[in-house]
Amino acid sequence: MKADDFVDHLFVANTHDFILCFTNRGRVYWLKVYEVPQGTRNSRGKPIVNLFPFEDGEKISAILPVKEFADDRYIFMCTANGTVKKTPLSDFSNPRKAGIIAVALDEDDVLIGAEITNGLQDVVLVSDVGKAVWFDEEDVRPMGRTARGVRGMRLADQQQVLSLLVADNDQQTVLVATENGFGKRTALADFRHSGRGTQGVKAIAASERNGKVVAARLVRDEDEIMLITTGGVLIRTRVREIRELGRATQGVTLIALDAGEKLAGLEKIVESDEYVEGVEGIEGVEQVAEGEDTAAVEPPGTALDQE
Repeated sequence: MKADDFVDHLFVANTHDFILCFTNRGRVYWLKVYEVPQGTRNSRGKPIVNLFPFEDGEKISAILPVKEFADDRYIFMCTANGTVKKTPLSDFSNPRKAGIIAVALDEDDVLIGAEITNGLQDVVLVSDVGKAVWFDEEDVRPMGRTARGVRGMRLADQQQVLSLLVADNDQQTVLVATENGFGKRTALADFRHSGRGTQGVKAIAASERNGKVVAARLVRDEDEIMLITTGGVLIRTRVREIRELGRATQGVTLIALDAGEKLAGLEKIVESDEYVEGVEGIEGVEQVAEGEDTAAVEPPGTALDQE
């Protein structure tokens, strides 16, 4: 990797598994794992945008590994204008090299995230003004690929949804960061179910001190994050060093910024060495080193790719 890059998404997959790449234009592209150019442990890899016939301005919003297109799994999607949609994973089982429509978008809208779900999970949407909506995934009925979806969050003019978070339980914590370098970590249980289609509740104040929200992530104490500034500075921080705060608080300093500089975003860091050590017992991991039919895929850091 380059010195100014890092891994924020790593998964173990068999060579015949699929990788689904969702773009801001609401399209999804397929890739078989064996189609990813194979490299050495220390090689830089190839920009994933070079593997697809993207249009001008088209960028990756989400990368999802799929072993099988099970009928009881879904793709849950969210757009910047607050629209959400749930489509059966099986609807994406017929690949086309040129990609297909995953969600129909209004002209002024973009897809900001997509996750694989089991139909019963908790969904949290976070806006750029620090509001958060928490609702049950069951509140969104399954729809076809070309449907536009339903309202997930009610937004005022000029507001946008920045993050789609899918939680397994309410014991996880939500880390929110603002453009002026402030942030806070709050237990999901401290939020209330505000319901789909509402304005939500305050996650952090988008005040003059804080500025607008630039990112939100579900994190655990053992996680590490990378803070990314508009000046190209990367700062690594342990999540446990950011104390948990209630929803009504202003937040704490995550990073000291130089004059004229802003926080552009944050990403959770995945350590490839630690990851492989943690999955050594999984069938197929040893074959990665032997170059047989299993591979560890490291998509490039999404935040940096989209600059």
